[in-house]
Amino acid sequence: MAHPARIAVDIRTVSHHFDLGGTPLPVLESVDLKVEPGEFVALLGPSGCGKSTLLRLVAGLERPASGTILADGAAITAPDPSRILVFQDPTLFPWLTVWKNVASGLDARGILGQNRHRVDEALSLVDLGAFARAYPHQLSGGMAQRASLARALVHDPALLLLDEPLGKLDSLTRLMLQDEIVALWQRVGFTALLVTHDVEEALLLASRIVVFSDRPARIKAAFTVDKPYPRHRDDADLVHLRREILSALGLAIS
Repeated sequence: MAHPARIAVDIRTVSHHFDLGGTPLPVLESVDLKVEPGEFVALLGPSGCGKSTLLRLVAGLERPASGTILADGAAITAPDPSRILVFQDPTLFPWLTVWKNVASGLDARGILGQNRHRVDEALSLVDLGAFARAYPHQLSGGMAQRASLARALVHDPALLLLDEPLGKLDSLTRLMLQDEIVALWQRVGFTALLVTHDVEEALLLASRIVVFSDRPARIKAAFTVDKPYPRHRDDADLVHLRREILSALGLAIS
């Protein structure tokens, strides 16, 4: 597949709220964050603090109540195929084969005809070429999530937004897919923004980890993870960083 241009993301003083029957519920408060081209950044914070909302804003699915989000210097005002959001649930169409699920976005954009090879390439990237004619109910949870990743990668995204994509998988499948996501990021060359509740997952995948407060989310701390891949959870530096991150999250450990 083509190597996409890597997007830089600049989140400037972004605040956001939900309207609950005329009453605003603040979810983000004055968030400032720069993500460099090709960087892999993980967002950690309490459940419901606003991390997933921030991903939706970066994807262009919603507009922030205040502040600006820029992609390579241009304001994000709508969704774009260069910025793809992968959800916790694979959300595959059960009546379509794996191949047609991966092709669905290209088909909707009217560009499938001359880009059928990209579907095969995306399936190959996630090692699902042999399952192109299978249906979602014939896939394991991990395979379904790989199909969802292929559906994102078929667009050659410059920015991949990952909203707890491994959160519902069993631990062994999760460990395998963590390795696969890092390998994809290194091979394809996109910028990555990951929401996770798993501190170890963030340490194994990300080059930088940003810790958010309770809702409304504000950035409390940021940590650089300057370790080569593949990483090992028992690495002394990662164990030390884990303690610091848990402390920033308000979870003191002995």
